[in-house]
Amino acid sequence: MSSNRISFGRDLQFRLEYTLLRLIVGLVRLLPLETATALSAKAWRVLAPRINPKRHKRALANLAIAFPDMPEAERRRICMAHWENLGRVMAETMQIDRIIQDPARIRIASERLFSRYKNKLGPAIGVSLHMGNWELSIWPFVEARANPAAVYRSVNNPYIDRYLRWQRRNLYPGGLFGRGKVEGEHGDDQKTARILTDFVRNGGRLGLVCDLYDRTGLPVPFFGHDAKTQAIGAMIARRVGSRVWMSCCKRIGTSSRFEIEIKELRVPRTKNIGEDVRWIMVEMQKQFEIWVREAPEQWMWSNRRWS
Repeated sequence: MSSNRISFGRDLQFRLEYTLLRLIVGLVRLLPLETATALSAKAWRVLAPRINPKRHKRALANLAIAFPDMPEAERRRICMAHWENLGRVMAETMQIDRIIQDPARIRIASERLFSRYKNKLGPAIGVSLHMGNWELSIWPFVEARANPAAVYRSVNNPYIDRYLRWQRRNLYPGGLFGRGKVEGEHGDDQKTARILTDFVRNGGRLGLVCDLYDRTGLPVPFFGHDAKTQAIGAMIARRVGSRVWMSCCKRIGTSSRFEIEIKELRVPRTKNIGEDVRWIMVEMQKQFEIWVREAPEQWMWSNRRWS
């Protein structure tokens, strides 16, 4: 009886959270996109450091690690601008369908490279970082009609989780592989790795975000300091012989318009698999660092990156 009451109470909480989310989404969608993102940016700039001081301190600490010689005032400016960018991303997530339906809002900067390979991608791993609006980093695969899938962290609330999946259906027509403990998802890391490997081996195109701290990851240099990074993308690419494409989505000014840069990362295949995987990871993080230096205000400094 007690167990049933707890289960009912938890389900009720999930339903209330889902209802609140849909109400917020509905209100945001009543506004023009640029108006909604501007208001959200201002709100995040004011509220985020106060509501979540731990993440604000982490953002400033990460900036100090990456740019030790930069004046503190400049690091604080970048930190506040990064909160504004996250505010814009939040509002854009609620109107993501409107963004991808407007071709003028997304431009693939690496047009020559894209045109050369879009019809002959083969199995592929797409890796990106939390820049600009990172959800759109997968767009070149979508534009190439490559039917991409992606890995994302499952939300504990099953109603919200299903809604977020549905909301992203046009960005990830190949589906979403959840990492987490949502019932029915691939919560076990080894099981997830096998599923992802088989997916790519069979010709799939898989998107991964590879700029977060992973306690079981491979330590590779990032801004001169080792950062543990999940290596599953590099391992799969090396194992099945797929291409690796790096993608960075940068915001143009403060608008909801974006430029996506792509680069191919050639996968070495020597007799030393471990060294090949490490080389891929090191080169990947080198490129990520270049992109972050070009637009530091657009990277998510409040995420955990170094131990």
